[in-house]
Amino acid sequence: MAKKQLMMLVSLMLVLSVFLAACTGKEKTEEEEKDPAKPAEEKAGEKVEEKEGNEEITFPVEVSNKAEVVEDGELVYGLVSSDPFKGTLSPVFYSDAPDANIMQFFAEDFLAADGDYLITSDGAATYEISDDNKTITMKLKDGVKWHDGEPVKASDLLYSYEIIGHPDYTASRYQFSISNVEGMPAYHEGKADTISGIEISDDDKTIAITFTEATPSIMSGVWTAPTPRHYLGDITTGETTIEEIESSDKIRTAPIGFGPYKVKKVVPGESVQYERFDDYWRGKPNLKSIVLKVVNSASILQALEKGEVDIAEFPTDQYLNAKDSEQFELLGRIGLVYTYIGFNLGSYDEAKEENVMDPDSKLADKRVRQAMWHAMDNEVVGKEMYHDLRIPATTLITPVIGFHDSENPGRPYDPEKAKALLDEAGFVDVNGDGFREDADGNEYVLNFLTMSGGEVAEPLAQWYIQNWEDVGLKVELLDGRLHEMQAFYDMLQTGRKDIDVFQGAWSIASDPDPSGIHGRKSVSNYSHYTSEKNDELLAAGTSVKAFDADYRRDIYNQWQEMMVEDVSLAPTLYRYDLEAVSKRVVNYSIDPGSDLWLYEMGVSE
Repeated sequence: MAKKQLMMLVSLMLVLSVFLAACTGKEKTEEEEKDPAKPAEEKAGEKVEEKEGNEEITFPVEVSNKAEVVEDGELVYGLVSSDPFKGTLSPVFYSDAPDANIMQFFAEDFLAADGDYLITSDGAATYEISDDNKTITMKLKDGVKWHDGEPVKASDLLYSYEIIGHPDYTASRYQFSISNVEGMPAYHEGKADTISGIEISDDDKTIAITFTEATPSIMSGVWTAPTPRHYLGDITTGETTIEEIESSDKIRTAPIGFGPYKVKKVVPGESVQYERFDDYWRGKPNLKSIVLKVVNSASILQALEKGEVDIAEFPTDQYLNAKDSEQFELLGRIGLVYTYIGFNLGSYDEAKEENVMDPDSKLADKRVRQAMWHAMDNEVVGKEMYHDLRIPATTLITPVIGFHDSENPGRPYDPEKAKALLDEAGFVDVNGDGFREDADGNEYVLNFLTMSGGEVAEPLAQWYIQNWEDVGLKVELLDGRLHEMQAFYDMLQTGRKDIDVFQGAWSIASDPDPSGIHGRKSVSNYSHYTSEKNDELLAAGTSVKAFDADYRRDIYNQWQEMMVEDVSLAPTLYRYDLEAVSKRVVNYSIDPGSDLWLYEMGVSE
């Protein structure tokens, strides 16, 4: 990397650090993840090893405290965010990670999952799959109750399918795993009042869901989160509507679930108080209460050091100051998240319920998108901004998923290749101002939408802008600034026309099927990319043939190769999930196969 570029990056970070030091009284830094070359298969208690230069970094995945749990302990969970949480506290309606973090304490699915993200019978229900792999039958265990004391019913899971499939439903859950249910398309189109592929037993404890096509996604992508019909009202009888449920206090401030803790009080956007649910089906949880509160990333380290917060997802800009702390320890594992640069290639057609590409998009020529990926020096970002704890991403399936193609190099940093691609596309500097005009000789300026939050957000955005400038592309921040998270997603979802390029992050599902983000029908396909080949590969990846793991791996390798060629999104960084945990916390694990930590978690003092 050129010395000029490194100095520019360091200068950006120093300027921002001085600014933040003036505001907080203490300088900060930032961190996160590691290597995609090898899938992480950490089990509880095992170490995950990473390198920073020649120094080995080791993260455990569970706490070291093995002391006895004190009775009626209390705990504070820090929701690290620069913005208030949205507060859509329902599995069928929520749309962002902060709300998911809030729900984890009170909401549960019927089925649990193991360390490979495959369903198990260790949750509130057991399951069986038919010989033809088209029907899954779930039976609730005894004593499973909603927080208001009502029994959880099989028909509560049916209610989730009725909401998600309803013609008036506008959130993002109507995907292949739902539309593949037998009779769902007719129900979704308003041609049927019921879903023919779902049957409930007479005692309302067993539900059988039959799919139109057998698919291996049944083991990792089947929807098993119920919705309390008795509490929210029934849309199928006209008692209430989708819109009324989504905006109601019963979701926003007084939600119920059947998890180990129940919501006592919500201060919108700021905090949630939970209390122990004594009738939890697994038994009495160890903690008497939990308080979740929003903590700004600039102050989370201080809050942890003072004991004001016991657990928090840890921002990487604090890593160097935190790694030797005596008040808390850092847990870490490769996560399901990747960051990306997206390109606006069209729009979402509400009438057709599908994405449509625009041949007149500023970024319609894929060579420009390829060039922009080659121009980004993500290796330096991972090293200088994230202390070697994030690494350059290569494909749109993360290394933690078994179908990641570790042989695919993606589009590594190569500014000369970027320049050659732009030249080939006819994007040249006509007037000598240092910036390229488009193929028709017109001024070419791209509007870049990205989020605020954390110390790295501003220098990272400026770094990419500089990278693109170095190959002759003029990119400017949309509205001249960074946007807070909720506004960012609102602008993408409403299809603001002046967005050309955007930077975001996806926390992908445990099921490798990428159609929920990249499908023709997906409302989350913010680039609006479509192609017949994409349709074919996504369909093949969930077909009967895909029960053969080698076949499915080949399909997803082809898909990853196609997306590296077409570049609807340019993945930038894979990351580690880090959590800071007070040393008084007992029985806490971030291992994906551990679903008992909420119930068994406690404190020793």
